[in-house]
Amino acid sequence: MRIVSFTTAKGASYGLVSDEGIIEAGGRLPFADVSALLAAGALPQLAALAGRAPDLALADICYLPAVPNPGRKVLAVGLNYRAHVAEAPGRDVPENPRIFARLADTVIGHGEPLWLPPNSGHFDYEGELAVVIGKPGRRIPAAAALDHVAAYTIFNDGSLRDYQKHSVTAGKNFPHTGPLGPWLVTADEIPDPGALTLETRVNGERRQHTSTGDMILNVAQLIAYISEWTPLAAGDVIATGTPEGVAHARKPPPWLRPGDVVDISISGIGTLRNPVIAEPA
Repeated sequence: MRIVSFTTAKGASYGLVSDEGIIEAGGRLPFADVSALLAAGALPQLAALAGRAPDLALADICYLPAVPNPGRKVLAVGLNYRAHVAEAPGRDVPENPRIFARLADTVIGHGEPLWLPPNSGHFDYEGELAVVIGKPGRRIPAAAALDHVAAYTIFNDGSLRDYQKHSVTAGKNFPHTGPLGPWLVTADEIPDPGALTLETRVNGERRQHTSTGDMILNVAQLIAYISEWTPLAAGDVIATGTPEGVAHARKPPPWLRPGDVVDISISGIGTLRNPVIAEPA
């Protein structure tokens, strides 16, 4: 299933994406949003709506983040692709995952503008596979980790590299820099998250292109590691790291500017597209 969160003139809702449009679920199921749906373990109730005539066209909606108001956590992983580690001189493959947190006000939906703040010009893109937890757990063994995944989506870990040099938290948490979407694809449609193709384009120019099989720690290993030190809840999001090809590794760095458009595609999921604008005053 593809599950989209959105707004219209009637307010926020969610539904199933079909080839013909959107089957709205917000008015048919007793869950306020996708986060509540996942927490209730109600994906089967949503699946029961499949086959109905669509209520809306995709062109009629404004996209919300694929998990609106995500659970309790948006966690991201740094330096988790071998080629990405290699493209920066002097770096070694980390012995343990580099985990950092994203604040809720950084996360936006498909089509929403990325904000370039006035106090930085070193704005970078990072295309990533994102994992959405469906089954809560603590100290989850890697062998059982994929059973805790509800769905997958795409994340752009927009980064202000000059701030990141002195604070990863600061560089990764400017408002409106973390698109998540365009929708969720349930885990049953992606049996092997390590066999997907990820591609990032800026203004149509390909900047990143790789297999998720280049991850240093795969999805199951990341879930196992993270759940060692924090409980995972339904609706939590794990962004699994970016591959090589980011702007800061290029000479000269092609930093994002107002007017640019970033497209991130992952096979089996779709394309997340966001324009870049100057942060509104």
